Amino acid sequence: MYEAYWQLQRRPFEASVDSRSYYPSEVHQGALLRLCYALENRLSAALIVGPSGLGKTLLVQQLEQQLPAHCQPFAHLVFPQMPADQLLAYLVGELTGAPLDNTPTIEQSVRRLQTCLIENARIGKHAVVVIDEAHLLRDPEVLEAVRLLMNFQHAGQPVVTLLLVGLPGLLSTLQRMPELEDRIDVKCVLPRFTLEQTMAYVSHRLHAAGASRTIFETDAWEALQDASQGVPRRINRLADLALLVGFAEELPSLGAAQIEAVADELLIKSSHEI
Repeated sequence: MYEAYWQLQRRPFEASVDSRSYYPSEVHQGALLRLCYALENRLSAALIVGPSGLGKTLLVQQLEQQLPAHCQPFAHLVFPQMPADQLLAYLVGELTGAPLDNTPTIEQSVRRLQTCLIENARIGKHAVVVIDEAHLLRDPEVLEAVRLLMNFQHAGQPVVTLLLVGLPGLLSTLQRMPELEDRIDVKCVLPRFTLEQTMAYVSHRLHAAGASRTIFETDAWEALQDASQGVPRRINRLADLALLVGFAEELPSLGAAQIEAVADELLIKSSHEI
């Protein structure tokens, strides 16, 4: 709606996950480097945690695009809150490419996973299993089923790398299960953006959308940082609505007043939703 007014090729702060808008911050690139290291060296498990809205899903998407050639098959479980037998059956279908008509027993799924993963390793490949929203894994039986995946080996090496992605509460869950935590070789904790990172992030998104002129005034940056608390998802919502307001009011640029106004509006909407 506002793209032509601001001389943009597309909306720069869309909520959808889009690799074109990926901002290679020092924090995200550092995490991506460690995750690639885990895969290239066929480590047992890695972990990404951080508050909601910090770009964990986009980071996983970037990782998938940069997978080494030998890292196949790749399974991404986005809703892990299911019984252990169903979770293992789902992974059997994803990793073998042959979905099951009926849910097998845990023992049947484990045997099939072991067979397919070892055969996969024998031809030089290495499977990757991403469990998103892993903070939802609280059932001891499910956690034990996840740990079982790390026991499969071929020629003394793990045949699968498990990547757990979730909110910071996942760390507390793992502390209560040290036999699983001890198997995690790489841990990445994503912090919120600083003011400088927020400025660089917004500038990057605008540039990726084709911006060729200054849109946000100097006093807008601190207002955006304060209102978003350095969370990219909140930054996107605030900046997107500010662009819409600026278009509607035919403003030449956006300042702190516009950011504060849309922040108040979003706060009011959120309180009404509750």
